[in-house]
Amino acid sequence: MSEVSQVQWFPGHMAKTRRLMAANMKLVDAVVEMTDARIPYSSHNPEIGRLTQRKPRLVILNKSDAADPNVTDMWLDWFSKKNMCALALDCKSGKNINKFYVKLRELLADDIEKWNEKGMKGRPIRLMICGIPNVGKSSLINRLAGSKLAKVEDRPGVTRGKQWVRLDEGFELLDMPGVLWPKFEDKLVGERLAFTGAVKDQIMDTEYLACRLLEYLKENYPELVVERYGIDLSGIEEPDDEMMGCTVGYELLERVGKKRGFLVRGGEINTERAAATVLDEYRAGKIGRLTLEKPKGY
Repeated sequence: MSEVSQVQWFPGHMAKTRRLMAANMKLVDAVVEMTDARIPYSSHNPEIGRLTQRKPRLVILNKSDAADPNVTDMWLDWFSKKNMCALALDCKSGKNINKFYVKLRELLADDIEKWNEKGMKGRPIRLMICGIPNVGKSSLINRLAGSKLAKVEDRPGVTRGKQWVRLDEGFELLDMPGVLWPKFEDKLVGERLAFTGAVKDQIMDTEYLACRLLEYLKENYPELVVERYGIDLSGIEEPDDEMMGCTVGYELLERVGKKRGFLVRGGEINTERAAATVLDEYRAGKIGRLTLEKPKGY
């Protein structure tokens, strides 16, 4: 099925956020881009570079506790070689949250030195956080702000509906409503976003998604599939005709359904229920620590 590559879900409020970002970029010193550590490439918005107007940027690889730690290290190395500042953390557990301000001060070291030379020591450092759906933007804000979530005084150019949130260590965060969605045409990008729940299941074929996910896991994390579902991975042949679709994935899905006892009248396997289970358990981290893409060259 090819409908995944055709999905272009860009609701009006997301277009509005894109315009707000561009209009308010001059008010901030740096941008924090939230990505999903399980899919760092697919969860990156290709328009970020243009929208941030070359502002210093910290890339956050959130949900790192759900990602393969070895692959996360590859991504951090890849960002470093690209001279990009990146930090892997997990908002749910709080892992590496304490490194957030350290990384930003390193990123803005030259600017902070200039402010100090101009007698502006202690000047608030203003940030803007952006990210696609389901990457944990709100979770990070809540982690950082905690009980200190409060509106800072109104400033010129700040549109009603946004607010400045005062954080620790002299940082202020421009919190804006809405989210930013990437326009994607790559079939794999669309699939990976759907795997993690960034695209609503209601507009996707969940059985197809589960089949594709199981195919990837069989090739890259077979031991985790066996451990979680107790199924035999042998005896599944690749189809001769590529147009036949995810035959391997469907066979895996049937084996999962049979093992879990997802049967309907007549003993037929309820693959729809099996698909929902596989996707839910992947998103909940129950299958294991998995990353669905590696940086090029690794």
